[in-house]
Amino acid sequence: MRLGVLDVGSNTVHLLVVDAHPGACPLPAHSHKAELRLAQLLDDDGAIGPQGVDRLVSVVQESLQAAEDKGVEDLLTFATSAVREARNADDVLARVRTETGVELQVLTGEEEARLTFLAARRWFGWSAGKLLVLDIGGGSLEIAYGIDEEPDAAASLPLGAGRLTAGWLPGDPPAPDDVRALRRHVRTEVARTVGEFSRFGPPDRVVATSKTFKQLARIAGAARSAEGLYVQRELKRESLEGWVPRLAGMTEAERAELPGVSEGRAGQLLAGALVAEAAMDLFGVERLEICPWALREGVILRRLDHMESM
Repeated sequence: MRLGVLDVGSNTVHLLVVDAHPGACPLPAHSHKAELRLAQLLDDDGAIGPQGVDRLVSVVQESLQAAEDKGVEDLLTFATSAVREARNADDVLARVRTETGVELQVLTGEEEARLTFLAARRWFGWSAGKLLVLDIGGGSLEIAYGIDEEPDAAASLPLGAGRLTAGWLPGDPPAPDDVRALRRHVRTEVARTVGEFSRFGPPDRVVATSKTFKQLARIAGAARSAEGLYVQRELKRESLEGWVPRLAGMTEAERAELPGVSEGRAGQLLAGALVAEAAMDLFGVERLEICPWALREGVILRRLDHMESM
């Protein structure tokens, strides 16, 4: 059957259409994206403003039309941290439901971490052993660890690249004092959760998902996306540590000229790099592998599992 997943994230609203059936690898058929940066559109009270809600409704309507055009039989819809943590989340969800008919499922941070872990486990397989999975989104950082398809530990921290950029790095390029303050904040937050995972012992493999990690790996020398999903891509901590001060000294426009960095994500790349560096350092990770599958694929796989069990 043809499945669609509508992901209302902190940076983008992304419709992914796949051809899938239980027991088979989902095959991408269509992708429709719109950048909203909801994590950066919160007002001083933590609410999504009227223009942001208008734009969200419009993009959901566009995505529904695209799903219909592509023959989607079943559309799975969800929202992550930007909507989850907005002060007016109930009003936003009600308006989306009234004007589009879409009932967005708001995932908790732990659910995000668990579904992303499932996707990574299926991609790398059982032979990967104990997995530590890191995912930097626009609004949050997800961490999960385990040997099965359900992680033994999962956590979500408010350390998304968009959120941190909006709240901590107003300059272009940012002031050195602001960068240092953000670095301290990120490391304090990550350090608080390390013990929850370290009690399970060292992982056999460390995996990262998300656009932020993919772009950091690319500027550090990983293969281009055009070379395909199955090319192994990795990020070494030593390389990342060399890039952080360079990114801190660049303007947003200069970062956008780096290989693999999109104009829409360039402004968030430094904050994302600080989070990635802190996570790799505090968890003792020298290198990690980039997983092409993430939250959307996890949602699809969970749905297929449910179909198979019926």
